[in-house]
Amino acid sequence: MVSEGHSFTSSKRSANANFSHSAIKRIFSDVAGDITIVVDGQSFVLHKFPLVSWSGKIRKMVADAKDAKVSKLELLNIPGGAQTFELAVKFCYGANFEISSSNVGYLRCAAEFLEMTEDYGQGNLIERTETYLTDVVVESLEKSIEVLASCEGLLPVAEEAGIVGRCVEAIALNATKEQLVSGLSGLECHGGPGEPKADSGEWWIEDLSSLRIDFYQQVIISMRKIGVRQDSITSSLLHYAHSSLNDVVKGRPWDLSRTKLEPRVVLESEQRLIMETLIGLLPADRDALVPLSFLFGMLRVATVVGSSDACRRELERRISFQLDLVSLDDLLIPSINSTDSFFDIDTVHRILVNFFNWIEEEDAEDSSLQYGYESEGLGASPSHSAVLKVGRLMDMYLAEIASDPYLKLEKFMAIIELLPDYARVVDDGPYRAIDIYLKAHPSLMEHECITLCKLINCQKLSQEASNHAAQNDRLPIQMTVRVLYFEQLRLKNALGGTSGDTFLSQRMSSGVPSAAMSPRDNYASLRRENRELKLEISRMRVRLSELEKEQVVMRQGLMGKSTNGKTFLGSLQKGFGRIGIFAAPSSGKRLKCVRGKGSEGKSGRRNSS
Repeated sequence: MVSEGHSFTSSKRSANANFSHSAIKRIFSDVAGDITIVVDGQSFVLHKFPLVSWSGKIRKMVADAKDAKVSKLELLNIPGGAQTFELAVKFCYGANFEISSSNVGYLRCAAEFLEMTEDYGQGNLIERTETYLTDVVVESLEKSIEVLASCEGLLPVAEEAGIVGRCVEAIALNATKEQLVSGLSGLECHGGPGEPKADSGEWWIEDLSSLRIDFYQQVIISMRKIGVRQDSITSSLLHYAHSSLNDVVKGRPWDLSRTKLEPRVVLESEQRLIMETLIGLLPADRDALVPLSFLFGMLRVATVVGSSDACRRELERRISFQLDLVSLDDLLIPSINSTDSFFDIDTVHRILVNFFNWIEEEDAEDSSLQYGYESEGLGASPSHSAVLKVGRLMDMYLAEIASDPYLKLEKFMAIIELLPDYARVVDDGPYRAIDIYLKAHPSLMEHECITLCKLINCQKLSQEASNHAAQNDRLPIQMTVRVLYFEQLRLKNALGGTSGDTFLSQRMSSGVPSAAMSPRDNYASLRRENRELKLEISRMRVRLSELEKEQVVMRQGLMGKSTNGKTFLGSLQKGFGRIGIFAAPSSGKRLKCVRGKGSEGKSGRRNSS
């Protein structure tokens, strides 16, 4: 049984213990050294007999020498260099030295290089180091990590000798044991069943960050196979990324200057490898959510270090699964390589596409499980709720990027067009963003303004937004006419005591399944109609209170001021003083944040009463 700190001594020379390098030269003071071995430029004056007795490589080199009285040999690329070779020489001379987790990897690889097998002596260095690895190292998680880290400079000998593989398996197995013990301890402490703390007994997460990325990858793969908890693996990935990629970008963390952010030159290729490897190690299960802060941080790093498109697309795909939980600041990704915007619009566009593709897949899965009308009635489903949250998020995002003077019209319109009609209850958000964009881009052609404004559904504007749009000088006349027309219809219905019942009944009648359609197509059509009905009901609730208030005001106005000759447009002006939330930023700075602010309207288009 070999234990840590045990000293190995030749039985014939036990009295010659604890010799230093200079003492080895004086072991036989009456016999001068007969061979000099050079390792990494350092010379060792030694004796042939003890060396050839234990080392097959040195024996062959001496035997193959043309000069039978060879007095000098050079060993190239010995694992561990001169320091490890000196320990191997001590073993040959029978001197004591300590085998520990810090040197056993070097000794094992040097013994392999020197061919110190049982063929040249019983209990040779390979056997001694193997015993220590088996009895001591693989039984300890901490020592296994230390030995594996020491193998970084010992490749490929360490892999051929099996040290890497055994340490990887030992780390995974011992981590599982640690979790089991900590889980049982947690149950005992709480006196009953419960979820143990995620960080209890997981000190090894920090220690794993000392491993090079290829070793770390093997450890994580082995942990997954053996059953280490997924939350522990995710925590380890986050810690490794933080410790390895924390200083990728020079200077200030992120600014929006037009100057390109340059990554650190040192180890850039290694950082790219680390980045892509960590993304490949993320859990494949879509339900195993990874923190959004980590995903967005990695996405920014991937841009800086120039990671592959596949790596970035995977990050974007994972973000899309949680897009309804994303904050506006997360989406404001600076554009590094592009010159047509301050922000990375293309990345956000791809994330949004992935989100709606995922929603469609969810709907398709639901349609394969059931047929006919949904049993949930007209209540909002989880996916519909997520779509509405994303719609509000993208409205804020559009308002934020609209003031960017470099933002191309095509990219701005692409984001607006991507959101389906059922993603918004009202269209106040797109209107506000378009108004800000028109103010920040006064050089737009007339036809471009018209095309842009067609993206606004005037029927879905709130009373407040309609009042603002009717007096907005930046809008083309066609847009103003449409707003006034739909506002007139709405007020007419309000005064007549009607509501959207007619429209709702038309929508419901259009949802009757067609006999010419397949059952699956019928179900998909009904599901779309049901989703639109949910949206319409939500929109009616929002407008109901507005219409009731407006109806009271209009009836009072008609009864009390029937002779004042006020027109329909003049009645719309009553609410103009309440549209402060649509005011655009008055500052002319290019990147002034506009969150929480609206686009200011001009008072020049007021009709006289």
